[in-house]
Amino acid sequence: MANGSSQPAPPLSLHHHLHLGLLSLLLFPSLALVSAAIRHGVVRKPFADISYFREAPAYRNGDSCTGHGDNRRIHVSMTLDSNYLRGTIAAVLSVLKHSTCPEDVEFHFIWARYDPGVYSTIRSTFPNLNFRVYRFNSNRVRGKISKSIRQALDQPLNYARIYLAEIIPPDVKRVIYLDSDLVLVDDIAKLWNVDMENKVLAAPEYCHANFTNYFSGEFWSDPNMARTFEGRKPCYFNTGVMVVDLKRWRGGEYTQKMEDWMAVQKRKRIYDLGSLPPFLLVWAGDIKAVDHRWNQHGLGGDNLEGQCRRLHPGPISLLHWSGKGKPWLRLDSRRPCSVDHLWAPYDLFRLSSTHTFDG
Repeated sequence: MANGSSQPAPPLSLHHHLHLGLLSLLLFPSLALVSAAIRHGVVRKPFADISYFREAPAYRNGDSCTGHGDNRRIHVSMTLDSNYLRGTIAAVLSVLKHSTCPEDVEFHFIWARYDPGVYSTIRSTFPNLNFRVYRFNSNRVRGKISKSIRQALDQPLNYARIYLAEIIPPDVKRVIYLDSDLVLVDDIAKLWNVDMENKVLAAPEYCHANFTNYFSGEFWSDPNMARTFEGRKPCYFNTGVMVVDLKRWRGGEYTQKMEDWMAVQKRKRIYDLGSLPPFLLVWAGDIKAVDHRWNQHGLGGDNLEGQCRRLHPGPISLLHWSGKGKPWLRLDSRRPCSVDHLWAPYDLFRLSSTHTFDG
């Protein structure tokens, strides 16, 4: 869905600030509700002219970006949910800001249900954005999800990435899948242009991690399941950043293979981390490894406590707050980790008082 060009919104006058403040008091009768809205970035717009997010600049970063057409189109897929909308908007902004040709980026958003407030917010925040929206039928995973170590990992939409090849139309042959708790600080075209070498997935690979920890003792003690990784060297990869060859995926029945493992998980508890282990079971040791700079992950801390972590050494192209701690929650609670200040410049949430976006 292409939109016409527009200019960034002018600064709000004092009158507008007061008007917005009065409306906020009417809409939120208690400070607790205001705080909740700030934390989650939940959008429920009662008036068409009220938005909780500022309009993003209309980036036009390259002089030679016109006339490329679909041959140069970069496809990016993300899930769309009101509870993570603030993170999604920051991620989209970061992609556009650092793209040489932002006009060539098309977003494919996946949501569990139609939400007019969320849709209108994307439209008003990014008037020039090329995007499509698809519904993921949560019934597809009802009865297939088993309880994990963190409730957020159990949401049906978290499993939508398993069905990318079915949800996204056949005219899209390749897509970059991104989580909503990350920002890019480099041109996404560099990741898009990776040579897949006939692999279905490309992602940073972490072979120093103890791979056995991602599955239970019952898994490794079963001779048949333990032979799953014979003939390949399995390494951990994070499914929040993946380049996906959708054409090859569609031809390999990989969704069915992951669903088969989810059925095993329902009978025997063989893992604890939601939608990640099925990907590892099918693809670990058989992906195209890309540079670690494309997923500086774990910035949200562990899945239980979400304690602060430092950046890993080396160059960085993408910062990822995987884990329990999310930067917008910690910033608004006035207890941020040092890495959260790297996310703050991409935050377009109007009610945030910890930082301002400088365009």
